[in-house]
Amino acid sequence: MPDGNVTIDAKALEGLVQRVVRAFGSSECEAQLVSTQLVGANLTGHDSHGVGLLPLYVDVFLEGGLRINQHVQVVRDTGTVLVLEGNSGFGQVLGFEALELGIARAKEHGSAVVALVNSHHLGRIGHWAEQCIAAGLVSIHFVNVVSDPVVAPFGGSDARMVTNPFCVGVPLQGRPPIVLDFATSRIAMGKVRVAMNRGEQVRPATLIDHRGEPTTDPRSLFADPHGAILPFGEHKGYGLAVVCELLGGALAGGPVIKGKPHSRATINGMVSIVIDPARFGTQSGFASQCDDFIRWVMASPVTAGIDRIKMPGEPEADFRRDRTAHGIVIDATTWAEIRKAAAKVGVVEVWPPV
Repeated sequence: MPDGNVTIDAKALEGLVQRVVRAFGSSECEAQLVSTQLVGANLTGHDSHGVGLLPLYVDVFLEGGLRINQHVQVVRDTGTVLVLEGNSGFGQVLGFEALELGIARAKEHGSAVVALVNSHHLGRIGHWAEQCIAAGLVSIHFVNVVSDPVVAPFGGSDARMVTNPFCVGVPLQGRPPIVLDFATSRIAMGKVRVAMNRGEQVRPATLIDHRGEPTTDPRSLFADPHGAILPFGEHKGYGLAVVCELLGGALAGGPVIKGKPHSRATINGMVSIVIDPARFGTQSGFASQCDDFIRWVMASPVTAGIDRIKMPGEPEADFRRDRTAHGIVIDATTWAEIRKAAAKVGVVEVWPPV
């Protein structure tokens, strides 16, 4: 393309990611799970959690912070509560295995709580809610992040936390499911990286620089010393971030953030509550009540510049339809980083050339 960007079919991009991950020494299954989730994030419009992360994964693997071919190990099992160890393996594998166990227990007992600790980056958390939705189950996910701090506390002037995601998935009858998935910071760290690579500014009141002063320059987050992202909703997003840290980290038995780590690895802990709605005995009423509520909300007159009221998860569905049909656009800087990273593990013929 004239601007140096590339447009890639999702399946072709999955094949590329699989080649790179297999070059780590990963199994075919692991390579497929990683590629499906990374490309799936791009398809849903969340480029922050997509293939642009591959260069970081390569570097962390080569530095020893990411272990290949790991599987969840059961630390504690009380029937409805599972505590699982991830041993710094690929989050795309560990998250899948953890939720498969949680789904099975929720179907057996009506509900289950699954704690996964010491997982490398879990990717887009909405992916795990969608896994539960496909099984007809409601899920709630609290995630902590142990990495270089990049988020300031409410009222603070430097970074003390990471983006600590929160997610809820609700299957609906006759309607697209509800998938609420967001970082507790104003925007995800990856979205700042995407803006930097595209040469764009971020919105005002999103970042502060290393002096604690407001800035719209995404480079300030990656400078040395670096700035910070502000929490969303001021004290509200900050409070939810604290809860995610305490539940996803401390309660689960994993690490919490308490300084700058020595490794570049992104370590996640996640506590997932998985619920079988059929056990409530309210299925018919639940479906009709949800339908009535959604119709009422979506009938609101839209403001200027808005085409329609959307439920959580609808923007991702819109992106998925468009990008499945027309391909995924990757900016030139990110594509060059991917090519360079692939070469580090011996994958030198990356399609398409730029």
